[in-house]
Amino acid sequence: TTSTTTSKQNRTTTMADNAASAAAAQPQSQSQDGQQSLSQFAPNLAGSVLEVPDMFGGSLLIRLQNMSATADLGVRLDLKQIALRCRNTEFNPRRFAAVIMRLREPRATALVFASGKLVITGTKSSHNSSLATKKIAYILERVGFQPSSYINFKVQNIVGTVDVGYPIRLEGVAFAHPTFSSYEPELFPGLIYRLVQPRVVLLVFVSGKVVITGAKTEDQLVEGLKKVYPVLLEFRKANVASLPTMEEAATAAAATASAKNAAASASSGRGRGKGKRGGKGRAIRTRRGKDLNNAAQNSSLDV
Repeated sequence: TTSTTTSKQNRTTTMADNAASAAAAQPQSQSQDGQQSLSQFAPNLAGSVLEVPDMFGGSLLIRLQNMSATADLGVRLDLKQIALRCRNTEFNPRRFAAVIMRLREPRATALVFASGKLVITGTKSSHNSSLATKKIAYILERVGFQPSSYINFKVQNIVGTVDVGYPIRLEGVAFAHPTFSSYEPELFPGLIYRLVQPRVVLLVFVSGKVVITGAKTEDQLVEGLKKVYPVLLEFRKANVASLPTMEEAATAAAATASAKNAAASASSGRGRGKGKRGGKGRAIRTRRGKDLNNAAQNSSLDV
């Protein structure tokens, strides 16, 4: 009987320990799931910088500056009601037939049209752009409009910038690739390079800064830069004079100032002599003029 009682107590203790361990593990798993679900709806900077390998084992960084996307809620909207009931909105139908709505997190600006279509700009990643669209749909649902279950979200344009790190001869690029490039320095200081595949446009400047626009995905940005980078490397400027340091610039400025002071003192010294602009020269001419006038008067009196 004693052994039976002991075994029952051991079983009870084991079951209690298992239940306690399961109860302790359940909140952790729930908290992890909750964090993952919350991370899906939190602004994220991931994807705003793209790394592209160059031809020398290094890498170039494409920084996303702006992303434009469109969506369709599938329901007609009363813009006046939205402007009255929502914060951070602007609506002036005489100037523009859409409500301008601004979000803080993620930082984005949306144009809300009466047809239910949205234009979202100002984000720097596709995740934040999609999140902004979902937030606007939720706000409009709280106002009283029921969006459709399928929101046709599409990224229309991505703008990125990159610095290749060396100056470029734009005239050579325009002469060697006249089909794809156009360079009019009197109208615009940059070279416009249009790729056919992928369909992107690159604005190349002499300093080595490049602006890539027209892409609809991040992969198109990377592919476009990979295709144009060998051309930029071919027309890299060589033997470029480096910019002077602060000490060199100060020395040059002091030398220029001393030269100006010396020239000014020399010119002032010449003016004090008997030259054309000297004081003594003017006095001599004045006395001679007076003597001539007196002689002329005396001769007229004699006659």
